[in-house]
Amino acid sequence: MTSNIAEVAVLLCTFNGEQFLDEQLRSIVQQTHPRWTLYVSDDGSTDATLAILRAYQQRLGAERLVIMNGPRGGFGKNFMSLVGNKSLAADYYAFCDQDDLWFPDKLERGIRALEALPAAEPGLYCSRTRLIDEQRRHIGYSPLFNRSPSFSNALVQSIAGANTMLINDAARNLLCLVDESAPIVAHDWLTYMIVCGCGGTTIFDPTPSIDYRQHSGNLIGANSSIRQRLERLGKMLTGRFSHWSEQNIVALGNIRPFLSPASAHILQQFETARRSPLARRICLMQKAGVYRQTLQGNITLLIAATLNKI
Repeated sequence: MTSNIAEVAVLLCTFNGEQFLDEQLRSIVQQTHPRWTLYVSDDGSTDATLAILRAYQQRLGAERLVIMNGPRGGFGKNFMSLVGNKSLAADYYAFCDQDDLWFPDKLERGIRALEALPAAEPGLYCSRTRLIDEQRRHIGYSPLFNRSPSFSNALVQSIAGANTMLINDAARNLLCLVDESAPIVAHDWLTYMIVCGCGGTTIFDPTPSIDYRQHSGNLIGANSSIRQRLERLGKMLTGRFSHWSEQNIVALGNIRPFLSPASAHILQQFETARRSPLARRICLMQKAGVYRQTLQGNITLLIAATLNKI
């Protein structure tokens, strides 16, 4: 299979996105990789979102742009409903937000990175992002991570936004196993955990592939400012992160039989550590090898583990 013939399913979730949606759709249409189908799950928009989508559907054709009704259970559930929709078939699947701008070669770069993997091996491509404001002015970049992606990292950190992600069919098949009733903290974090946990390959591209728009309507920001990082620190130390960990463990329920032996052992140590007294908890966390990508993040992780907030 080559990047010239690979079929990509672009999975776009929308909800009252009229302000920036047209720009995002134009950036998809302008992709250098030509073979894609856009699947849109709208979660009950009451603004002009559906009108914008239908205008593009008239232009592209109903086979090229498919509009569906979302489950109305939040953005994570919406994306999971799309990726788990068995009527969708492609070689690769790209998560897409309604308010970003894709670089023209986004899909092409992701396919090139993943097509070297064996077809049966779960693969995830993700990248850094360039940050823009509502007027498309460049205001910075998302964090640059240098440590290798792994399940030990994925248990305590998501390294990239779903808006940069491309997964192969093997990874998609694993995501389809997630129980529909399972809590979803964030679909990108869950995807990272599943691919790494099941012996797959995660490729983090340090070169941005999208302009990630920062505005008041963002559900999840880029976590790049000092204020945003302090907010994340507060969530970890107040117990919010512990709740997320519990939800992620539940979401991994149906995936456990497909975890590699090493990942299954790491998960067992992580779970036991969360229920253990201080000394044993720290020991098991060290044995599990859990880590975050920066020194500051690892210091925070140690504090949270000490306070049993992980």
